[in-house]
Amino acid sequence: MHATLPLMRQYGFPALRRSRLETLQVNLGYKCNQSCLHCHVNAGPTRTEMMSPEVLADVLTLVKVSSVKNLDITGGAPELHPQFRDLVSRGRELGLRVIDRCNLSILLEPGQEDLAEFLADRRVEVIASLPCYTEELVDRQRGKGVYEKSIRALRRLNALGYGAPGSGLELNLIYNPQGASLPPSQEQLEKDYKRELGERCGVAFNRLFTLANMPIQRFGSTLVSKGRFNEYMGLLHAAHRDENLASVMCRSLVSVDWQGYVYDCDFNQMLDLPLSLEGRRKLRVSELIGRDLSGNAIAVRDHCYGCTAGQGSSCGGALA
Repeated sequence: MHATLPLMRQYGFPALRRSRLETLQVNLGYKCNQSCLHCHVNAGPTRTEMMSPEVLADVLTLVKVSSVKNLDITGGAPELHPQFRDLVSRGRELGLRVIDRCNLSILLEPGQEDLAEFLADRRVEVIASLPCYTEELVDRQRGKGVYEKSIRALRRLNALGYGAPGSGLELNLIYNPQGASLPPSQEQLEKDYKRELGERCGVAFNRLFTLANMPIQRFGSTLVSKGRFNEYMGLLHAAHRDENLASVMCRSLVSVDWQGYVYDCDFNQMLDLPLSLEGRRKLRVSELIGRDLSGNAIAVRDHCYGCTAGQGSSCGGALA
């Protein structure tokens, strides 16, 4: 695996500062039932990292006493964590909007047969990866047979009311480009997804989020191996739009890794580029309890152009 952080100082991304904290994004670990080519987490079936009960307790304490409104749960496949369901239930009891970043095929894994029903009963928002609406391209990026499993999982969610108008059960999909290019128009691609998935598979969903591929971890290393890293970084830099800076997710989000260390975003977490207060050492989530992060400087490097290029990109899709 090629390290990409040392290559991230060519352009000098603009300085950013935090606003009010609204979202806590919690990475429960890197174990996953898939190994996707675009994965910026480098997750997979052989990974063993899992968040401890002590760190989970600190996460819940922070959301109780802070301005956090959204609990965004990710991984790996976060559902594989033994305390995933408890965290979801506790978050909902606290009145939080709880998001499960789901790879869809996990709904069909042994031991997860009732997972879809659990998510629906707790009224959890599902944000599901589906990098294309065709079988060939999905299987190329995510593994043979993943498309078929994803469609089966989407139908199961639809049967429970997910994606239906007025149900309150949000089902949103995520698109990633197949390679070193920017995502197309989110608005137009959403129309294409709804038409194709509806006509071909009878599948419905609420919104499509388009995300740029980040030049880090597995995807970044592949770019380096192919000699295309600088080309892709040049594309991101050339497409930068200053107006996107006001809406980037790191201004209102904190990312927590499986060990409890905190970062300005999930991408910084994967680069081990931690959130800091007044130049202090790497901080744990427990050390944020009772602190106001407003105005704090955000750690930036050139990969941040992936969030501001073109229409912009974040965990909630396009910014423009």
